Amino acid sequence: MRLSATFSHYVGRQFLLWFMAGLSALLALVYLLDTVELLRRAANRPEATFDIVVTMGLLKLPEIGQEIFPFVILFGGMYTFFRLTRSQELVVARASGISVWQFMTPVLAWAMVIGIVLVTVLNPIFAAMLNRYEKLENRYIRGMTSSLDVGSSGIWLRQVTESGGYRIHAESVVPGTLELRRVMVLLSSPTRPLSARLDAASAVLQPGYWDLTEVWYNQPGEAPRFLARYRLETDLTEDRIQESFASPDTLSFWELPSFIRTLELTGLSPVRHRLYWHTLLAQPVLFAAMVLLAAAFSLRQMRGGGTLQLIGAGVVSALLLFIIKDVIMALGMSGSIPVLLAAWAPAGVTVMLSAAALLHTEDG
Repeated sequence: MRLSATFSHYVGRQFLLWFMAGLSALLALVYLLDTVELLRRAANRPEATFDIVVTMGLLKLPEIGQEIFPFVILFGGMYTFFRLTRSQELVVARASGISVWQFMTPVLAWAMVIGIVLVTVLNPIFAAMLNRYEKLENRYIRGMTSSLDVGSSGIWLRQVTESGGYRIHAESVVPGTLELRRVMVLLSSPTRPLSARLDAASAVLQPGYWDLTEVWYNQPGEAPRFLARYRLETDLTEDRIQESFASPDTLSFWELPSFIRTLELTGLSPVRHRLYWHTLLAQPVLFAAMVLLAAAFSLRQMRGGGTLQLIGAGVVSALLLFIIKDVIMALGMSGSIPVLLAAWAPAGVTVMLSAAALLHTEDG
């Protein structure tokens, strides 16, 4: 039997209602807890006023909000199916010839739409909010003035030029500027991977070039030469280098592909950003997987009781899924498994297992 538009709209509206209710409740709880934690961290920072902390709490909401979206989809789907089953509405629908796949279609469609809107429309807004939050956190909580503050290992940058290119290593960066300290530059040419080495006291990024001072120029087969100043051509800008050290969730979905190419040109690893981009692409599929998982654990009629235990098992399964997802993401981040596998495997496996469970219980 063909699913009527009225019943389809009714099921979809029920899902949206409980999705919005669950999302609002969880975001309010997250905001309260995050604000309390920020107030604790800002206790010894007199410049971090209450208004600033409250603003930071609002700006940080997307960081956790994007993590809880799959859980909200799951809880919204489970409660919708459980409520419709308990009220016998789905029983009547099944008796009239409507299959589980038909009345689950509007919920799946809305979950996919939510995922697409989250990735394409909301993600750029959330990225801008997180970027602003990190700047406020660095300034008022951590006391940092630049995202280029680095540890003892220093930083590496790469530049490709027509004459070959070079790699720059700096042990430290002057806070608030792009002045590198204790700099080593490895020059290369089309015929030699290492044609010369420069050791400089500092390097300052100027429009179109690096300005090196107190430079020792070392070339194979020649005695070292001291140069007061030395210029290295570059097409890097302060914004591009600053962004290279930003977390991937502060960049929008639309900016990530070009930014990944920039990372590759500067010699920085793009794995983290590429993995995050593919994770965003997989979001609509993951949301659909959450609906299938919700249906697998909440559509069964438990004549002898045990419905709540079955739903609890579904929640536990979702928690295990996200633990496994974090492990797979860590493996992808380290390069142990391919990025595509790390990003798409959790959603794909969940879809297949949930669909198999539904086929077994409903059509088996």
